Amino acid sequence: MTRPRPAAGGGRQLGVAPARLGRWLDGVATRHGAFTEVLPAADGLALTCADTTAVTLRAPFGWTPEAPLLASFTAAAGRDHRAAVLLVRRGRWAVGVFDGEALVVSKVDARQVQGRTAAGGWSQQRFARRRSNQTDAVVDHAVETAARVLLPHLDGLEALFTGGDRGLVDDVLGEPKLRALAALRRDAFLEVGEPTKAVLLETPKQFRAVDVHIVEPGDRA
Repeated sequence: MTRPRPAAGGGRQLGVAPARLGRWLDGVATRHGAFTEVLPAADGLALTCADTTAVTLRAPFGWTPEAPLLASFTAAAGRDHRAAVLLVRRGRWAVGVFDGEALVVSKVDARQVQGRTAAGGWSQQRFARRRSNQTDAVVDHAVETAARVLLPHLDGLEALFTGGDRGLVDDVLGEPKLRALAALRRDAFLEVGEPTKAVLLETPKQFRAVDVHIVEPGDRA
């Protein structure tokens, strides 16, 4: 489960792992009373508890409503999907393809980018140009890595999830050769540190999680 955070419009937002969704919902019903209303919502469900607590669930890969709604949503959320991940920060990038939580193929690489300097004048300008060139090189190499590793798996990919430095990710996906991959990009931006293999392996905990927005009676006061 991802850390709860304040949600726009009140309440809080969090991510719940598909395998834990049933138990999490049982806990909500225990604390707030049985669900008195279960209705389809965009890519998910809108639930209302006996004490008027409102819970909205959204499936990361979409969902087609079927009866019984809650059981079918929970089952759909637990199904495996094939997704690509692209993480980019200054000096390091990582790409991978996942089937559910299983990593199918990946590549992690790095290129030196000098840190900022306090020097002024001509030296600072020269350093800034060098740093800009190094950053451009990171983008170019990340594009090549993504093309080499991800594009062969494009057929069957349902989504692309990204994280790291949003500007650099945008630059990478702005390359024409990655247009088909960029078309699969989801709005959700993964919260990650430096793109290492260990960080890449943890990303399914975020992109497979069911997005939950819960508003309790006290949140409306």
